[in-house]
Amino acid sequence: MHIAIAGNIGSGKTTLTKLLSKHYNWEAKYEEVESNPYLADFYYDMTRWSFNLQIYFLKERFKGIVDIQKSDNNVIQDRTIYEDAMIFAPNLHSMGLMTTRDFENYKSLFDLMLSLVKPPDLLIYLKSSIPNLVSQIHKRGREYEASIRIDYLSGLNDRYNNWISQYTDGKILIVDVDNIKYEDRPEDLSYVIDKIDANLHGLF
Repeated sequence: MHIAIAGNIGSGKTTLTKLLSKHYNWEAKYEEVESNPYLADFYYDMTRWSFNLQIYFLKERFKGIVDIQKSDNNVIQDRTIYEDAMIFAPNLHSMGLMTTRDFENYKSLFDLMLSLVKPPDLLIYLKSSIPNLVSQIHKRGREYEASIRIDYLSGLNDRYNNWISQYTDGKILIVDVDNIKYEDRPEDLSYVIDKIDANLHGLF
């Protein structure tokens, strides 16, 4: 079984991954943010480093999915391969931060990779407002995230909502993290778990 958690920067993906991994006793696969060699450079000069960053993320996420599909373990995954191609790269391209040549090269590579892997059994989307995302980003205090532009974050959010509204690759659960505070309120976490169980096991 493979559950993947999607959501904008600061939406709470890693926190929910940890909580669900503990509850279900499933393996957690985390996004390797701190070890990404391009991320800090990207936030200071998006135009120069956008293509490098996205190729690195794509490589890492493809490797992660291949590992998941080779394994017999049940897995909770922090972020999906879809988000790079459906959200981040198109947003960079539309903002003029990635050239058309680089974007088309990137997209063709993504399409090839996607043809070789299966979608998750359940996609969980953490839906958030911009003020909530900004609050969460500020709270965790990562230095390289301090320079994230609001227009960049807002553009990502619009693309997330559009992508989710058209997602047809499998089952999906939308969690409104403005109101559902699973990190602080046990009853909210129980609510999310009940919804997951209903989606995975048909208990409607």
